[in-house]
Amino acid sequence: MKRAIVTPAQLAPGALDELKNWLAITNTQDDISLLALLRASLDLCEAFIRQMPMEAGCEELLAASRDWQGLTTRPVQSVTGADRVANSGARAPLDPAQYLIDLDADGGARFRLLYPVTEGRVAVRFTAGIASDWSTLSDALRHGIIRLAADDYRQRDAGEARKGPPASVAALWSPWRRMRLT
Repeated sequence: MKRAIVTPAQLAPGALDELKNWLAITNTQDDISLLALLRASLDLCEAFIRQMPMEAGCEELLAASRDWQGLTTRPVQSVTGADRVANSGARAPLDPAQYLIDLDADGGARFRLLYPVTEGRVAVRFTAGIASDWSTLSDALRHGIIRLAADDYRQRDAGEARKGPPASVAALWSPWRRMRLT
């Protein structure tokens, strides 16, 4: 599986304004850097809670198989289409009558081809995310993303690599964390 974000979550103006307020920044000089920090914080939040916090358009590449295959991104809100992907990279849309989609109540999704496809891969497009936008994201997730981005902004010259979110941020995100049984 290889996932790509086709339409990223919208972080401006809501999240950017909140971060600038937290840091007491009133000018627009650092907006690009602050947005990059917010994106990195959003990515770390997703890695920590094992769910996409904010709605985004995504695409995952799957094997062209008639077996059920699960999408790894959660929670999937809707599947918007699928394409055959040739070895050359050329794409051709699949008719919805050629595949099945199964959306689970817990946010998972599975995909299955009904007919053999000669190409080796299928690109499945979908929308995933807990909240539709910044204003509907839970306060704990929002506050953790802002705190992490602010901390990264303040520590930008320290040169120390972070191994995970600070304990205060992890505490905010922990109730949202999906656990895995191995």
